[in-house]
Amino acid sequence: MKKRQLLLPLALIALGGVLLGSCAPAQTARPGADGYTLRPALSGERRTLNLPGFGKVVYYADSRGTGRPLVLVHSINAAGSAYEMKPVWDAYAGTRPVYALEFPGFGSSDRRDVGYTPELMTSALRALLAELNTDVDVVGLSLGSEFAARAALGEPRIKSLALLSPSGFGKPKGPSQSATSSDGGQQLYNRLNSIGNALYATLRTRPSIHYFLSRSFRGPVPGDLIDYAMDTTRQPGAKYAPLYFVSGRLFTPDAYGDLYSKLTTPTLVLYDKDGFVSFDRLPLFAQQPNATVVRIPDTDGLPHWEKMSETKAALDAFWAKIK
Repeated sequence: MKKRQLLLPLALIALGGVLLGSCAPAQTARPGADGYTLRPALSGERRTLNLPGFGKVVYYADSRGTGRPLVLVHSINAAGSAYEMKPVWDAYAGTRPVYALEFPGFGSSDRRDVGYTPELMTSALRALLAELNTDVDVVGLSLGSEFAARAALGEPRIKSLALLSPSGFGKPKGPSQSATSSDGGQQLYNRLNSIGNALYATLRTRPSIHYFLSRSFRGPVPGDLIDYAMDTTRQPGAKYAPLYFVSGRLFTPDAYGDLYSKLTTPTLVLYDKDGFVSFDRLPLFAQQPNATVVRIPDTDGLPHWEKMSETKAALDAFWAKIK
């Protein structure tokens, strides 16, 4: 699912009435030898933070290499996890220290039945930065970019932002991004929560996951990405955070005005086509000091999955200019 957010899969199903595949019963997840019920998303060490008021938040760590550490943050969707950032992780692990956060409610982090907000997600990123206690370069994906920008506004340890197909730069293309315009998405959340189990069971079928992922790829959808999306959607409590996403409550209504336009941190935006977000304000953003905008042609929202070599070249050129 990604984007963008793998983005509106839940919203399109809930609001459009799309039902794909059969609702197979979820299997009971059992902890593995490392104590986690979900297999690792990345090759690094899986570590945990205690986020006050929430619980366990997981991040992956590979401290090998030299230079300023990279911190990777995934998108928010029905099947979000650090696996979405695997091409970037694999490209830099071993040459630069790399860390990848899994937001509250996703991946191996706790999936509690609590209120999920942009502030909660941002606090998890800030907690990781406090844990690392060093300057970093942050790479964010889709809605994760909004949380990264929010963190950067008050965090001097973030020396640069690289945002992959970020949300918040144009008019929304789907209902989950516009739901905040009236009541903050509360009524929509209430309706979705009343059918949450059936809705989420429908969403996490393989045909559904493949369909929405295919909207973010020009070519075939990688089978491993589908496999991990299916695994992560079958974790206990997997529905809670996605319902807040679909109801629009994780988006900043005016992300450009409140977040991106206020950035002084050097920021790179990589983009092309995207079925879930638009980029109307990117030309305006490109005029800001310290802003760089690079198009990765022939991609549909996941440039690092479709064209990692071009994505890496753009990232390396950007970081080479930053002291």
